[in-house]
Amino acid sequence: MRPIEASLADGPEAPLGEAKHFPIRVRGLCNAFGDYVVHDNLDLDVRRGEILGVVGGSGTGKSVLMRAIIGLQIPTAGSIEVLGQSITGARDDADIAIRCRWGVLFQGGALFSTLSVVENVEVPLRKFYPAIEPALLAEIAHYKVLMTGLPSDAGAKFPSELSGGMRKRAGLARALALDPELLFLDEPTAGLDPIGAAAFDQLIRGLQQTLGLTVFLITHDLDTLHEICDRVAVLADKRVIAVGTIPELLALDHPWIQQYFKGPRGRAAASIRHLD
Repeated sequence: MRPIEASLADGPEAPLGEAKHFPIRVRGLCNAFGDYVVHDNLDLDVRRGEILGVVGGSGTGKSVLMRAIIGLQIPTAGSIEVLGQSITGARDDADIAIRCRWGVLFQGGALFSTLSVVENVEVPLRKFYPAIEPALLAEIAHYKVLMTGLPSDAGAKFPSELSGGMRKRAGLARALALDPELLFLDEPTAGLDPIGAAAFDQLIRGLQQTLGLTVFLITHDLDTLHEICDRVAVLADKRVIAVGTIPELLALDHPWIQQYFKGPRGRAAASIRHLD
């Protein structure tokens, strides 16, 4: 069963593999861990140049979906195309060309604790472009650190010397190291204070617009959804039940959607957005 597409502006569906308009296309995805089924016949299209927020209750498999899309989780069934290439059939270094076209910020940053910030950013550069001279490598890494709003001296520091917000920015710098077309963010504002979360949201929106990124953003943060997401995909009942703008989703009568967006926190986020 296909998800409810709240917007009718797309017209007829594009054929599978039309990466020009849909850099991520998922069809009939099934993910299971033993007898526990996380996703069953899940479909999703991500439009080029959008920030797509992905929401759902605990256990709905938001991170599992992201890991499947980037090839870290082998699906039980279904197909995934990223930038026109099948991910479900790609393994090891055979798909190295496609892997260098996306960046990932995992929860908490997932930095290597024994490497400095600059050295962390250099890791993907060293893997995909081993012939780069050390001086140029360090210059590129330093530039990526500055792009994320970190101070210049942060590059020489280790993750343990950084605040939580700075670690997230350092992880983002590493995700941007290869000038990706796609950016995957898993709960990027979790654990940040409201001011820090708002600043991170604006950083993501600014980078998306400047670099022309397509962003797949998993979040529980209603402020983030209202502030920077172009559309929102809702995971429930083991699939994507709806995709659309927040006003379009509010027009649907699914109980989880109504409870999530019209609960006390949802109303507060919407009222702040309205005041802005």
